[in-house]
Amino acid sequence: MALSADVRTMTTNLRERLSNNETLIGTFQICASPMVAETLGEAGMDFVIFDQEHGPLTAETTLSLAMALDDTGCTSVVRVRENSPPEIQRALDIGADAVQIPQIETLEDARAAVDAAKFSPVGERGLSKYVRAGEYVGSDSYAAEENERTSVVVHVEGERGVENIDDVLSVEGIDVIFLGPYDLSQSLGIPGQVRDERVESLMTDVCDRAADAGRAVGTFADDPEMARRWTDVGVEYVALSVDLPILHRAAEGAHRQAIGDE
Repeated sequence: MALSADVRTMTTNLRERLSNNETLIGTFQICASPMVAETLGEAGMDFVIFDQEHGPLTAETTLSLAMALDDTGCTSVVRVRENSPPEIQRALDIGADAVQIPQIETLEDARAAVDAAKFSPVGERGLSKYVRAGEYVGSDSYAAEENERTSVVVHVEGERGVENIDDVLSVEGIDVIFLGPYDLSQSLGIPGQVRDERVESLMTDVCDRAADAGRAVGTFADDPEMARRWTDVGVEYVALSVDLPILHRAAEGAHRQAIGDE
């Protein structure tokens, strides 16, 4: 596939882009199709989160999706199923640019996530340079380069995580604090009510604390209006909807327009 000059010079390093004060808009993907991943990248998404937690994706299918993004300049992120060293290591070994780790509630959770995602001296990630991330041969500087290349996104999804947010923010090696509005609403006893004032108040408070700590914040948005609501208060990493709902809405809208039902 021929790439434009803009794509060829684009970096997929989240840390670098966030340090340049860019606002990044991406989406989740649960469909195990490299063509969908490539289309999302070509459509201009800044990142795609391959969702192993809430989708059917395996390590093998995720590998194909990450490869499909390579020529688009779009950042590949893998949301693993749990905060576990084997899950995190596998996601990064296949060459993802970032790993997104769910259910971070305490200082210990945050430290464990970084330890699993980074090589020594930052963490304790298992080292093999003969993986896709090391281009299968790996240089002597592979570990240091990988520590610099890959980013760590942690999900703070429940009320307990919000209560411990200052502890989580204190952990070095985390690039984005990702607020999960749906799980947060559930922890407050109002499942699915992500626009409720109680949810938004807690999220806004975390945004303020993160800004004071110099950390980037991410969140999920159902629609562009919700995305703008959060970028206006300083959220820099917004996952806008999911691949299949986006496809569904586009197909439904096109069908209605074609039959004049608009």
